[in-house]
Amino acid sequence: METKGIFEIRVSGNKGNEPLNPENYDIKEIRTIFDNIEDILYPSQKDRPTISYSIEEGSVKNIFLVGTQALIGLTANLEVVRNQDSIDFLELKTAQAIERIQNISYSKNYSFELKTVVGEKEFSFEINPKTNFKRTLDLWVDAELYFYGEITNAGGKNKSNIHLNTEEFGTVIIETPKEFFLNEDKNLVYRKYGFRVTAKQNIDSGEFDKSSLKYVQIIPFEPKFDEDYLNALIKRSRNKWQDINADEWLRDLRGGYDA
Repeated sequence: METKGIFEIRVSGNKGNEPLNPENYDIKEIRTIFDNIEDILYPSQKDRPTISYSIEEGSVKNIFLVGTQALIGLTANLEVVRNQDSIDFLELKTAQAIERIQNISYSKNYSFELKTVVGEKEFSFEINPKTNFKRTLDLWVDAELYFYGEITNAGGKNKSNIHLNTEEFGTVIIETPKEFFLNEDKNLVYRKYGFRVTAKQNIDSGEFDKSSLKYVQIIPFEPKFDEDYLNALIKRSRNKWQDINADEWLRDLRGGYDA
């Protein structure tokens, strides 16, 4: 079993005329902390380890028992954020979680102290109304992307969308105009399709913002073996290999490692 450490989010401020404490800290505010904790600690893991929780006084201490590996990585990232005063390099989910906490700090005049404790080592990082941890907007550009997978849900009462289960990215949600569903005469759910979408993409990392996907075009998904196409590719490339000694080419590629 992995060794555990402590990740603490201490929230201080006032609720009306009273200082924050566990008795006046609303369950909706606790839920907001929960919504962000996974993205801060495990932004790219689908199956994360168990996270235990408790709440204590002083103003409000949200305490999580977490694996030390995640805490060490988080501590390193937060040190860089503090030194560079920037969250642009963080994974998208982590950066968005930091932004959400920053926005709460602005709107409610709260201060958040994020503290990691691994063994005897402690590190703390503060987000308050005077800090400004937000992504640089010009790092994100409009891009066109393609996704393939199985539709697991489609429609929506207030905001119409399509839930597409993909092998590479899990389930992605594509904002889709209602007109698309009105013009579609068959049930799409549990069928495989490709989708061309627009999205915000980071020009440095290539990462895309999952919350920004918008429908452009649906593409029939018909994976099949096209023998004629494969034979045409082989025929086209055959002439390029006529004057190449395959054994010598392979030896150069290996760089002498088989010697």
